[in-house]
Amino acid sequence: MRPRLRSFAILIGLASAAPAWASADAPAAGYTLLARQEARVATIGFRLTTANAAWCPAIQPQFGWILGDPRLYDARDRAEALAAYHAGDADTAFVAAVAPGSPAATAGLRTGAAIGAINGQPVDVAEGNDAFARITALERLFAALPPRARATIAGIGGQAATIDPVPGCASDFRVNARAAAAGGADGRLVVVSAGLVDFAASDDELAAAIAHELAHNILRHRARLDAAGVDRGLGKQFGRSARLFKQTEVEADRLSAWLLAGAGYDPAATIRFWSRFGQRKGAPPFQAATHPHWRDRVASLDEEIRAIDRARTAGQSLKPPLIDAPPPLE
Repeated sequence: MRPRLRSFAILIGLASAAPAWASADAPAAGYTLLARQEARVATIGFRLTTANAAWCPAIQPQFGWILGDPRLYDARDRAEALAAYHAGDADTAFVAAVAPGSPAATAGLRTGAAIGAINGQPVDVAEGNDAFARITALERLFAALPPRARATIAGIGGQAATIDPVPGCASDFRVNARAAAAGGADGRLVVVSAGLVDFAASDDELAAAIAHELAHNILRHRARLDAAGVDRGLGKQFGRSARLFKQTEVEADRLSAWLLAGAGYDPAATIRFWSRFGQRKGAPPFQAATHPHWRDRVASLDEEIRAIDRARTAGQSLKPPLIDAPPPLE
């Protein structure tokens, strides 16, 4: 049986229109496949955030996990989902994926580990039945800890685990079980769909897509667009709003190549990914006003990759563009 996950909206990214997330397209994967996809995203997200921490203006503790919640699933699917994630019948947030070699893995956490308390304080996020709100509240609790603060997590089969997180760029990660290839970022969270994970031809290509969304968060695009007073409704496709949305897409593309290089991924994967993504069947035509054409993306990325190669050839440390002084949105 495939999981029926509740949908939500993310406003910036590969597919920035809310209806793409709110649509009733069929889930892309059963529990086992979804768990593997979450593990890939957790691993890539941890690597990108921690390897590039020195560049990021905002950092948080990174544990190397993705969190889940049983209430993401309809009631009749919940027991099957919890069994698949080894979470028993716990009605609390749990660890849905663990990145190999991460602090969570070193502490011995397994998928399905329930989270009942942090540093002796019971987890009470008071968000009722809203699973996404419950996960978000828990993510915020962990993000608010000092970047190197030791955290003791209780509620794991009656045991406790002590985790020593490492500093990383401020962002959490999540996988949405939808078939459409899409992604987004809201300032603190990166979300990719199961369909996007499947679309990526390699981990380097998937890292390219995730780095693009992470770049939106690093460059504070959501806050900067709001401060610029853009129209997030139908008007986003026209005039100044469309132009500013497109500017943020170009900025995210440029920075993403440097994030890949900093984390040891192949920056050229950005070109491979966007070339295929831009030419895929069924690409929504309405994004032309707010997103660059794939050929323009490739040209911009090629310039950044050349700059990376020049820096490496000269023996210089990589210095990403835009982070210190992003151009104004006006």
